[in-house]
Amino acid sequence: MGVISKIMRKKTFYEVTIKRAFDFLLSLFSLILLSPVFLVLAVLVRVKLGSPVLFRQKRPGLNEKIFTLYKFRTMRDATDSSGKPLPDSERLTPFGSKLRSSSLDELPGLFNILKGDMSIVGPRPLLVEYLERYNDEQRHRHDVRPGLTGYAQVHGRNATTWSERFSWDLKYINEISFANDVKTILKTIGIVLKRTGVNNSSEEPMPDFMGTEEELKG
Repeated sequence: MGVISKIMRKKTFYEVTIKRAFDFLLSLFSLILLSPVFLVLAVLVRVKLGSPVLFRQKRPGLNEKIFTLYKFRTMRDATDSSGKPLPDSERLTPFGSKLRSSSLDELPGLFNILKGDMSIVGPRPLLVEYLERYNDEQRHRHDVRPGLTGYAQVHGRNATTWSERFSWDLKYINEISFANDVKTILKTIGIVLKRTGVNNSSEEPMPDFMGTEEELKG
């Protein structure tokens, strides 16, 4: 896939005038509709995992601007004898694993959409430390707001390679439209209900992105 240029890529009418309003209204409606689910999940997380209920982490968004991402907490506090946190695989509880596989841990991201940090559909917001590992092409994933779901999530979730995920992210940027956003949302709902596209039974996250092979060789 060729490099996508900020200058050459022409934004669609939908992207410029409608997408943000669509995101705001749909996320607001979803928060109202799912408020009982939020309440139940908050209580369960508090009882099973303790406080805080929400997991907060800095992530890069549009134009690499850093924002605070919200999720439901899925891991317990556990440290080794030196006080260092145990690996994620040892802190992820069966309850937390179910939250992840069902994507229910992502629901607080709707608040990020209301705030304007995120969009319903777009490249998923990744870790801040990945910024220095992107090549010039991969960095274009930040030309748009990150999404609660996206092309990569409906084409394998975390059962894909980093290269494949970035290719899907860049493909989305070149194909932003109302029809594609609606299709992606509907596909996401279907995938979540079927709980498909997770790369192993424990729903562990993907390995860290360490850079492209070319960058590693250099």
